[in-house]
Amino acid sequence: MKVNTMRALTAMLPFLATAAPEAAPSSAAVIRIPGSLSLVLPAYNEEENIRVVVKQALEVLPQYADVFEIVPVNDGSTDKTGAILEELARQDDRVRPVSYRKNKGYGGALTSGFMATRYEYAMYMDSDRQFDINELSLLSPFAGKYDIVSGFRMERNDPLIRRINAEVFNIAVRILFGVHMRDLDCGFKLFRGDQVRSLDLISTGALIDCEMQAKLRRQGATLMQVGVHHYPRVAGTPTGGNLKVILKAMRDILILWWKMRDYHPGAAPGRTVPDDRFPARVKRFFWHLGNRIKRA
Repeated sequence: MKVNTMRALTAMLPFLATAAPEAAPSSAAVIRIPGSLSLVLPAYNEEENIRVVVKQALEVLPQYADVFEIVPVNDGSTDKTGAILEELARQDDRVRPVSYRKNKGYGGALTSGFMATRYEYAMYMDSDRQFDINELSLLSPFAGKYDIVSGFRMERNDPLIRRINAEVFNIAVRILFGVHMRDLDCGFKLFRGDQVRSLDLISTGALIDCEMQAKLRRQGATLMQVGVHHYPRVAGTPTGGNLKVILKAMRDILILWWKMRDYHPGAAPGRTVPDDRFPARVKRFFWHLGNRIKRA
């Protein structure tokens, strides 16, 4: 295969972080969050995982915040997830579950969780044990310096077809919304609580990360991306690679793009809103692509 073709293929891999990397703290260092913290845990039929995830969070979070809460969202589970969360809430009042009978989808669960949070910083993590809450140590040094601290999976433990679907989806997001992220749908992110609660979110499915990042970007929110580990699922059944979910996400991305054509909230204090006109987004996409080819 010709060198130029290899470079072009390499360039289609996820783009590098939008903010320059900073030195990581030593493994022994624990840098605390500069304020109170809410952890949102969306969960659908995670009876084999949710108790472990909540218990571990209760052990780890006191290292990062004196005041914290855990907001698990039982997204219409048909197994024992809801009952387990009720039991955990009785044992510790820092566990504040949100529960509803009908499944709202991943985006609906996240939105409900964020709206239920009360504290200065709001984080979310998937409840399937594919992320480790101990790796909050990788995000916490950037809290207060950036509006969004987003993890990206250094090695993604998902089937190949799911990784390909994710990259096609990410390219569409870059072109349509101007959001350039190394791993848009990584389920390990930290936000300013007031900022994420101010969003009027409409996505109920897999498009929620795209909508959040696009709307925050148009407020001029700053972003740091940090590599985190992604572990194989040990229990439960994943739904993100389901064909129905994928087709719905592609349909929803066009609907969201149409609805956000006139979404211009203005910059937050001290922030600059980027040029989000469609020609500018396309120009930035090819600029990133060209840089990737040069570096390959």
